[in-house]
Amino acid sequence: MASFVDSVRLFARGGAGGAGVTAFQKRKGKPRGRPNGGRGGRGGDVILVADAAIGSLLRYDRKPHWKAGDGEHGGGDLRHGRNGDALELAVPLGTLVKDDDGTLIADLVEPGQRLVVAEGGRGGRGNASFVTPDRRAPSFSEQGEYGDDRTLHLELQLVADAALIGYPNAGKSTLIAGVSAATPKIADYPFTTLVPHLGVVSLGDREFVLADIPGLIEGAAAGKGLGHEFLRHTERARVLVVLLDPSDLQVDSPERQYYVLMNELEAHSPELAERPSVVVLSKSDLPDEHPTQWAADLGIDLIEVSGVTGDGVTALLHRIADLSELAQRSAPEREGFMLHRPLGRAFTIDRIDEEWHVSGRVAERAVNLDDLTNPEAADLVAKRLVATGIDGALSDAGAVAGDDVRIGELVFTYDPDAVAEEEAP
Repeated sequence: MASFVDSVRLFARGGAGGAGVTAFQKRKGKPRGRPNGGRGGRGGDVILVADAAIGSLLRYDRKPHWKAGDGEHGGGDLRHGRNGDALELAVPLGTLVKDDDGTLIADLVEPGQRLVVAEGGRGGRGNASFVTPDRRAPSFSEQGEYGDDRTLHLELQLVADAALIGYPNAGKSTLIAGVSAATPKIADYPFTTLVPHLGVVSLGDREFVLADIPGLIEGAAAGKGLGHEFLRHTERARVLVVLLDPSDLQVDSPERQYYVLMNELEAHSPELAERPSVVVLSKSDLPDEHPTQWAADLGIDLIEVSGVTGDGVTALLHRIADLSELAQRSAPEREGFMLHRPLGRAFTIDRIDEEWHVSGRVAERAVNLDDLTNPEAADLVAKRLVATGIDGALSDAGAVAGDDVRIGELVFTYDPDAVAEEEAP
């Protein structure tokens, strides 16, 4: 039987960009023609896509590491490398995407909603891109960049019109199996339902999605049993269906079951306890009668049903449909959410083990040439460090001539006067 997984850790890596190439036209009688090295292709992105056909995060529990395609390297004759293939990962509607620090960055509830979670690296430029009036035959090119490397937490909150809640073995699975195409496991012992189930209920031209939430017990909101994990699946439901079991399988009376369930909902989220609800007494086919005056005293219109015989079920379903449609009209459909954060600092500078460490994409791009022993390449890097403000920031941080500076795997000697001397008349 397929497993249901509603919380996973996902490791996503964008594809690496292809390297640019150093190449020249081949001309008879001449050792070197015009530069014609092409650029590398861009690495592919990793993209989460909300898909109504996906019901669980099981795929990512079994395989948590995913990587998009790498870009191809450039070639001579201005041949540019092919871009890497993007990797689209389908996730269920209702998936919350959190950064590794717990920050919520997206709430994917609409079919087709897309979120780029790891961008591919930029492809390097070939030597043809570095031709200038003063640099006629550059013999260097750029390396491709690595793609983003992200650790994410995915959590599923089922998207349903109504949620069935009740004690273990209260008859929820029997009811949902009888009114929809869902096929939950059913047996007469507690905690039969270990995972939520979704069923589509059709009433003529009316239709709604009903979720069977695994049995709750007292203390569920505080983490007792499995209830804390399951309660979050009630958060999106417009209507709560509180199912009470009068049979001898339950220690608590239906009245106490009602108070316990409502208290657990309120403890998990006060707003849940105020949500439209239908209170149902299940197993009406049992021979013993049970007092229901307590419900009338609370102003509750108790509906009695039997999932076995079907008595009262049609009336219950119409009540749920009515409340769901009313709630939908009074509260607009919840839209998806994506966090757009401002760009962070372009680079950072730290003093570590007698070296100045410069980190950040801007710094990495400044030195991302294939041959820094080439004087023209070294000159271009020096100018980039000045243009990006890294050279001045090193000086402000206390760097002096002769200090070692590390950017990625590259270590060089800081010389603040190198560019200034070259540019002096």
